Amino acid sequence: MKTLRVAVIGAGYWGPNLVRNLNEAPGADPVAVADLSDERLETIHKRFPAVRTTKDHRELFADPSIDAVCIATPVGTHRRLAEEAFAAGKHVFVEKPIAGSIEDSEAIIRASERARKTLMVGHTFVYNPAVVNVRERIVRGDLGKIYYVDSQRVNLGLHQFDINVLWDLGPHDVSITLYWLDEEPEWVQSVGACYTQSDIEDVVLHREADGALLDRRRLGAADREVDDLRAVLDGVDDRRRLVDVGDVAVGVDRLDDEQLRVAAEAGDADTVFDRAGGKRGDEGSVAEHVSHPVAVREDAPRLGRFR
Repeated sequence: MKTLRVAVIGAGYWGPNLVRNLNEAPGADPVAVADLSDERLETIHKRFPAVRTTKDHRELFADPSIDAVCIATPVGTHRRLAEEAFAAGKHVFVEKPIAGSIEDSEAIIRASERARKTLMVGHTFVYNPAVVNVRERIVRGDLGKIYYVDSQRVNLGLHQFDINVLWDLGPHDVSITLYWLDEEPEWVQSVGACYTQSDIEDVVLHREADGALLDRRRLGAADREVDDLRAVLDGVDDRRRLVDVGDVAVGVDRLDDEQLRVAAEAGDADTVFDRAGGKRGDEGSVAEHVSHPVAVREDAPRLGRFR
């Protein structure tokens, strides 16, 4: 079995996690990292001394021994870097969101199709064991008919400088919902407000629906409560409820101890960890990065997540 040699572009907030996961994932070998910061590259070198570092990503694109690249840079650079990587004959994993606009997203997809190389977007939560468990319950019919999915993200604190909170965090909820229901909405509506930055929405109410399904999301990155959203947020314990859908309500509080243990090592469900006595881990994220080399070895120029 050929080991996929991978370069990571971007060593900021999320890039080091990609290097770590690729280092642990069978079938993948993180061989190089590019970043403009000497300090970040030094941090990578100390932690992963065998990984080559450079400030010029083009050097890695030109290296024929590198099979694939992971892009973990600001969203505004995703299109340019992805197009350059595909033009160089590389497979591409790009962190979510894939791009900052529909136009740029479609351009990346077209570049993948022209190069006949695999494009994968980092929708890490569809590999979370708790999310997978809900999908399995839906497929088995345990939840009955699905009427709506309600998702809330509040007070997450990290503010992006180039995209709003829906574009930044919404892909998690969208990818989870599409994975669970295996269908797409007929219409989408979003309303946002700017509180911590003058021109970037940090609080968003978002919903999408078709004839049978209403999917509502409330996403907030503000560090303080906003008075006119207090009625929406008051009393919400968003970490406790995994899902509340269909004819049967199933949430974290209703999962038995064994199911909690299964979920305890995945994602950011702090309350699940607390109740199960588990330890925080990254099994869902590692599974995501195992999927990319598998898809590449199968020579499949497919899009999205792979299972």
